[in-house]
Amino acid sequence: MNKFSKVIVTAVQEGCSDVHITGGHPVVYRKNGQIHFDTSGRWTHGEIDGIVKKILTVRQLQTLRNRWSVDMAMTIRNIRIRVNVFNTTRGLSIAIRLLPGTVPTIEKLNLHPSLKQIAELRAGLVLICGATGSGKSTTIAALVDEINRSRAAHIVTLEDPVEYRFVSRKSFIEQRELGTHMPSFEQGLVDVLREDPDVIVVGELRDPEVMRLTLNAAESGHLVIATLHATHSEDALYRLCNSFPLEAQEEIRHQVASTLQWLVVQHLVIREDIGFRVPVLSILRGNQSVKGILRENKFPQIESAIQMGKNDGMFTTERYAREYLARVSSFASPQDIFKPSAESSQEEVYHSPLVEGEPAGPRPAASPRKPDPARGSPAYGSQAYLDFSAGVAGGGQDLRNGVSPEASRRQGQSASPGGGNGERVPSPLSRDGAFDHLYSQSIDDPEKGGSHLIIDETASIDELIAQISNFGRPKA
Repeated sequence: MNKFSKVIVTAVQEGCSDVHITGGHPVVYRKNGQIHFDTSGRWTHGEIDGIVKKILTVRQLQTLRNRWSVDMAMTIRNIRIRVNVFNTTRGLSIAIRLLPGTVPTIEKLNLHPSLKQIAELRAGLVLICGATGSGKSTTIAALVDEINRSRAAHIVTLEDPVEYRFVSRKSFIEQRELGTHMPSFEQGLVDVLREDPDVIVVGELRDPEVMRLTLNAAESGHLVIATLHATHSEDALYRLCNSFPLEAQEEIRHQVASTLQWLVVQHLVIREDIGFRVPVLSILRGNQSVKGILRENKFPQIESAIQMGKNDGMFTTERYAREYLARVSSFASPQDIFKPSAESSQEEVYHSPLVEGEPAGPRPAASPRKPDPARGSPAYGSQAYLDFSAGVAGGGQDLRNGVSPEASRRQGQSASPGGGNGERVPSPLSRDGAFDHLYSQSIDDPEKGGSHLIIDETASIDELIAQISNFGRPKA
């Protein structure tokens, strides 16, 4: 853990934004958008596997096994970081994004002071847009902090993962993380409307259903702040409105027109005179001109509306750079906000034992299995062999790590009900991998509750349902 900590501390000291650790390769640091190799620091594959086991929870490790990648955020030496662990040709790799030591303010991020007006809104939709790594999440954190310091409100955030840990001041803040506190953004948005929120933060508008629920929340009288991947205002609105089926798009455009308050697109641009990056913004306000463009489906006119909306506080990126950034006499250094701070660890994360265990939500789909021509039957992994243990401890053992039925028989464990040597019959239902996640074995000991059901590939669907429904019932 010390080696991992040193990498993080070095990144902070050097003013880096990202770190990449890959087995057998120099550690890579990103500073001001450029990558730099640290040839003195290499990690072995074993070291990476070891640190991954230390920093991930049991649930996160299971997600990594199921999906081959996992996101999380953590605090190390009072430095807040976002971590992505993923599988590559070099084994596991770790991508790290450094986060500010404390929740940054609008001033510390060198954002336009007019963004403070967002904190005064009581309802409507605010979109923060930009490319990956442009600082969208950090800007939203600053907006939440502005509300938190200025007025009493109930703020609920839906994030993936939770990057900034807020301390309630004037506002009451609750944070929910995808995969830990909610199975999906969709369910989180359904839940949040029952939680008496004033402000809802949606980490990312990823798909039409999340977009629809977000618009409904804004339309029902809540202030909703969300991020969207787009590099221009027109692109953002076009994507939001046209992600839906054609017959629904007109209604969506009217919803966006009636709820949109602000749309901010940001880019990070390095200033050679100061040696670090500053945000360049495009700011659109939901005035009557913009509302009319949306309702009439005239997206190409969005840029003209921004140019004409100077008196309403709108900026194109060109005018923002020319008329605002050029006049700023001093900028806050990013070194100031990335300094470690004890505040980031003040509120401990608590996991209730009532909701610990198997993560909520649908299980990831299994990969299809193809028949093995050499054997003339489906390859191992496609046979449907179900464990119906009675729930007593020791009744079942997971086979997803590759223990084969043959291996279980070699270990003296019966493969059929009643302790016989019955063969496992491939099921036609499982050849697409549909039952892969149900693979398990158990000891056929009545005292331990272990028993098996073998599915006959010649059975009809109705017969299969009857077999499963009647399994374990006393025989007449």
